Amino acid sequence: MQDNSPAAFWLPAELARDAPKYLAIAQALSADIRSGRLAAGVQLPPQRQLAKALGVDLTTVTRAFNEVRRAGLVEGNTKRGTIVSPSRTVPARIIVDEHRPAEATALIDLSMNMPPQPAEAGLREAIAEGIATVLASPHALARLHYQDNAGIPGDRAAGARFLAPRLGPVAPERLVVTSGSQAALFAVVSALLEPGSVLAAPEVTYPGLRSVAARCGVRLAAVRTDQNGLLPDDFEALCRANRPKALYCVPTLDNPTTATLPAERRQALVAIARRYDVAFIEDDAYGALPEHAPAPLAALAPERSWHVATLSKCATPALRLAYVATPGQAEALEITAQTRIINLMAPPLMSGLATAWIKDGTMARLTSAIRRENHARQAIAATALNGFTYRAAADAHHLWLSLPTAWVGADLSAVARKAGLALVGSAAFAVGAPPPALRISLGAAPSHEALRQGLNTLAALLSVPPEGVPGIV
Repeated sequence: MQDNSPAAFWLPAELARDAPKYLAIAQALSADIRSGRLAAGVQLPPQRQLAKALGVDLTTVTRAFNEVRRAGLVEGNTKRGTIVSPSRTVPARIIVDEHRPAEATALIDLSMNMPPQPAEAGLREAIAEGIATVLASPHALARLHYQDNAGIPGDRAAGARFLAPRLGPVAPERLVVTSGSQAALFAVVSALLEPGSVLAAPEVTYPGLRSVAARCGVRLAAVRTDQNGLLPDDFEALCRANRPKALYCVPTLDNPTTATLPAERRQALVAIARRYDVAFIEDDAYGALPEHAPAPLAALAPERSWHVATLSKCATPALRLAYVATPGQAEALEITAQTRIINLMAPPLMSGLATAWIKDGTMARLTSAIRRENHARQAIAATALNGFTYRAAADAHHLWLSLPTAWVGADLSAVARKAGLALVGSAAFAVGAPPPALRISLGAAPSHEALRQGLNTLAALLSVPPEGVPGIV
């Protein structure tokens, strides 16, 4: 039923701060119409009154209304003023500032899967204070020299302390400090698998693992998944048919699907791996984020697990460190030999900073702040993507969005870039045929306003088939 009553003096809940004022008003109005906050037929407030309420001049509001009118979302006449279009079959047009070329439009990055950096975390201050503390210590000079390739004893002990809540006690001699998870994965795959051997992995998986496998000449074999992650029966069938030497997975808050393997599936995978003598390469990039998660594979089967825990996702990508917990000292020496070739040692200053943060509680505080910010950003995504199909987890800073049928096979990334969005499609993650999906990263947007704007633009874009996307105006 059409509603011709006036809106209760519509005002935008929030305006994007990184866009021209008229454009911010147009985007907010378009989003409220698309979300249903403003129903079909609702009368909008007079432009002059709205301008006064927002503290802008009349021409700014007029320009905003014209943008939304061109999108087919509102219509007006002299008697009733402006109303929400009763037959709005076309969603919000992707609006960008026409005075700038599309390639010059600042992109909202939904592609880079980095943790958000909330102001409450005080990351800059923590880095400055932490480095000052490291350099003020009696052994500061050692942080400016070459160090043991596996990490000095104090840093390995700190790594063991970081892992203990999830893995239990880890002997420092089993642990190697590496310069990030990518270097760690390359070292582990190089040490474990010979060229031509098979590495099992989820059917969509971390792109960095695909790059490592290609460089090492290792064949990836896909294990099917569902909303809860790897399917043990499919893993066992693959073990019988392909005899993989190892299984790679991200068991907690999987990248890209956000799935967390339930405890019973982890137990099943361990039993199968023991039956077929398969090793685990456990990428626990997100394992520190949930307050409660099932025990890692390395806690269930330490004798066959290479557990990689980066600090990039629970603190900051600037901290280029990852701890590798190996089955034993001999395996740790193998990984050390590989890391020596790759980059000699982990950055000494960064290692010292991480050790200081682990000891004084800063690491836990940063992780808690990121967890809370992830919750807030997932709530923004739930509102903006209402009506779309996606998988998400409150603690994750990404989600896995299924593409509407009309967009399957279309070059969405190119279209989105013209609309000011950076996206990454499923082809980057697929071991086999890419599924019709996108990984949407929520952490790189510099503010809630920018994230909301980006997700609203994405939702508007996906709401029409590719051939129906209006031109950029």
